[in-house]
Amino acid sequence: MKKRYWLAGGLALAVAAHRVTRPRALDWEAHADRLHHAERSRFVEVDGVRVHYQAAGDESAPTLVLVHGFLASNFIWRDVLVPLAEQGFHVIAPDLVGFGFSDKPADGEYTIAAQARMLVRLLDVLKIERATLVGSSYGGAVATICALDYLERVARLVLVGAVTNDDLKHHPVLRFVATRGIGDVLSPALLDLRYFLRRKLGRFRPANGDRQSAELKVAGRHLPLRAADTQRAMLQTLRRWSATRVEREAHLIKQPTLLIWGAHDADTPLRHGQTLHQLIPNSRLFVFHNVGHLPQEERPREFTEMVAEFCQTGAIDDSR
Repeated sequence: MKKRYWLAGGLALAVAAHRVTRPRALDWEAHADRLHHAERSRFVEVDGVRVHYQAAGDESAPTLVLVHGFLASNFIWRDVLVPLAEQGFHVIAPDLVGFGFSDKPADGEYTIAAQARMLVRLLDVLKIERATLVGSSYGGAVATICALDYLERVARLVLVGAVTNDDLKHHPVLRFVATRGIGDVLSPALLDLRYFLRRKLGRFRPANGDRQSAELKVAGRHLPLRAADTQRAMLQTLRRWSATRVEREAHLIKQPTLLIWGAHDADTPLRHGQTLHQLIPNSRLFVFHNVGHLPQEERPREFTEMVAEFCQTGAIDDSR
C-alpha cells in the first residue's frame, strides 16, 4: 500500500512540475534557427487569427495546399515542400489553427468544418482562386469538407491516409486524453512525453532509415506539443472531433481525387481508403507497400512524383 502511495505522489509531483515548466505558447522567433525551411515561413491574419504557413515555388503556378493532421504541423511536409515546387507548383503548407506556430485561441471552434473554412479564407487572403488540396490523416478530413462545401475553390483532391470516420478518437489513449477532469490534468504531460512519439514513429519506415533522422522527426513534432496553448487546442479538437460526414458524403465529391495509402497504416487502415475509392466517383487509389501512415515522410521522392503526375495529367503510373 505504501508503494502505491509513493507512486501516486511521484506522479502528482511530475504532473505539477510539468505544468509549471511548460511554455505558455510557442514563439516562432525563439526557435527559427532550428526549424525546417524557416526562411520560407510567412504569417498572415485570417479572420483575426494569426496563421503560419510555409511557401515555395512560383506564385503564378498552380497551387497545392498541404494540410497536416492531428498532433502534427506543417513539419510533416518538409521533405516534399520544395520538391513539389520544383515540379512546377506554388506550394502552401499552413499550420492549422491550434497547431504548430499558428494562433491557438482559447475560444477557438476547433472543428473540421472550422478548419476547412480557415483554409478557404487563407486562399482569399493570399488571392488564390483555386487550389489542389493535399490532406494527410485528420487534414484529409479537412480537405474533403473543403471539397464538399467550397466546390469552386478546390481543383483536385489528394487524400493521404485520410480520416474518414470517428474510429481513431476511440483509441484507448485518445479516449483517456479526452476525458474531462483527469484527462485535463494528465493529458498535457502525456502529450509532452517523447516516448509516445518514438513509439508512433517506430511504426514508420523512413526512406533513409537512419536513427538520427528518426530523432529529428521526434524533435520536430515534440516542440509544439510542449506548449500549454497547443495542449489546450488539441484537447478541444479531440473533444469536438466529428468526421463521419467524410464517408457519408464521399459519393458527392466532384473533383478528381487521388487516394494514397500505406499498406501498413495502423492509424487509418487501408480498408478506409478502399471504401473511399468505391464511394468517390472519379478517384484513383494507390497503395504503398511496406509503408505506414505517412507516405510523404517514408517515401518522399515517390510521393512527390505521384502527386505531381496526378495534378499535371490526371493520371498516375501504377507500375511503381
